[in-house]
Amino acid sequence: MSIVLCCLLVEGAGWYKMAELSKVIHVRNVGHEISENDLLQLFQPFGIITKLVMLRAKNQALLQMQDVASAMNALQFYSNVQPTIRGRNVYVQFSSHQELTTMDQNSQGRGDEPNRILLVTIHHMLYPITVEVLHQVFSPHGFVEKIVTFQKSAGFQALIQYQLRQSAVAARTSLQGRNIYDGCCQLDIQFSNLDELQVNYNNDRSRDFTNPHLPSEQKGRSSQQAGYGDVGVAYPQMANAAAIAAAFGGGLPPGISGTNDRCTVLVSNLNPDRIDEDKLFNLFSLYGNIVRIKLLHNKPDHALVQMGDGFQAELAVHFLKGAMLFGKRLEVNFSKHPNITQGADTHEYSNSNLNRFNRNAAKNYKYCCSPTKMIHLSTLPQDITEEEIVSHLEDHGAIVNTKLFEMNGKKQALVLFETEEQATEALVCKHASSLAGSIIRISFSQLQSIRETS
Repeated sequence: MSIVLCCLLVEGAGWYKMAELSKVIHVRNVGHEISENDLLQLFQPFGIITKLVMLRAKNQALLQMQDVASAMNALQFYSNVQPTIRGRNVYVQFSSHQELTTMDQNSQGRGDEPNRILLVTIHHMLYPITVEVLHQVFSPHGFVEKIVTFQKSAGFQALIQYQLRQSAVAARTSLQGRNIYDGCCQLDIQFSNLDELQVNYNNDRSRDFTNPHLPSEQKGRSSQQAGYGDVGVAYPQMANAAAIAAAFGGGLPPGISGTNDRCTVLVSNLNPDRIDEDKLFNLFSLYGNIVRIKLLHNKPDHALVQMGDGFQAELAVHFLKGAMLFGKRLEVNFSKHPNITQGADTHEYSNSNLNRFNRNAAKNYKYCCSPTKMIHLSTLPQDITEEEIVSHLEDHGAIVNTKLFEMNGKKQALVLFETEEQATEALVCKHASSLAGSIIRISFSQLQSIRETS
């Protein structure tokens, strides 16, 4: 069989070279924002595409058409029309490969051999991604057994192990090229060649859903997971950023940048006669977990509050600046101190079971707001009455209205005060207090009136 040769113009070189015709097309300048689906759409008008290999490390791709004629038609067309994807020029030529083999694909980590473990790369990652977010995205397609996340040269990656291979196939088919959040965090999914994931810790970066009793990683230890990558090196605030983004529909609340990394907040203009560490905890824990709090003895109306991370600190500064409490308008700003040094004059809260964000972080972020006139009470006794609730709270101001109701079999209540300051005082004084034998939980409600719940 004779070898057919064709003359092709080399882009920008001004001379011709002889290239062997092939049904495999080599595509260059394939940015991370370009998905497999984008390439498929570019070449599908010219025939059936049988294989596609993304060479992410080189910003290239190899695409195999069903026959040489289809590849020739594509290259002939794009010799006259500059192919562009998502505003980026891509350059096409015949590949030196006559056929894409399994070895070609696996050598680049882009195997098409179905496996129950997926290797997921996240491109254009404006919001950090956690195990929790990945589980929400991938679990609709089948039972996810294990997830490990890590940082590699190709970017942020995750290994996701399903119980069944067909679940992984369905997930890849459905999710490949999709964005987790609007306009960003694009999924690039391939089958892994691993047989089983090893997970050592259950935390924000790795999880074994079949073994909930694993430790959550010792302090000061790196969470390297079986050599998968540099887990935990980047995105130290990953969990909370993703939970915030998930809570607010893929974005962040107006005025929240999501880029702050200062964890400690300076609170000033406090009422020193009425404030204490626990009251500050009750207020600031609405916006994140509290590590420790320190009242400044040389400035009795000042305090330092160390939040769990910079995102939570930014929420607290944003929503509490200017709030009224005990007759004073609070000043809330980022502190120049990166953290509060532990000592006899600090109160520790890092292990407190009253921290709200250890569970259902996204749900708690969703309810973040500035102080309102309405507070929401939960974890109430089943036989509680409105009269008992009013009696418990009326010392803090005039109560306009109350509503006791049941949700998911649990008693809850709404209490409307005349002013935001009264509601704030009731919250800081009575959150985590005992009412008829139960430790109650209080937060601000964003409802405008109690009638909205009826």
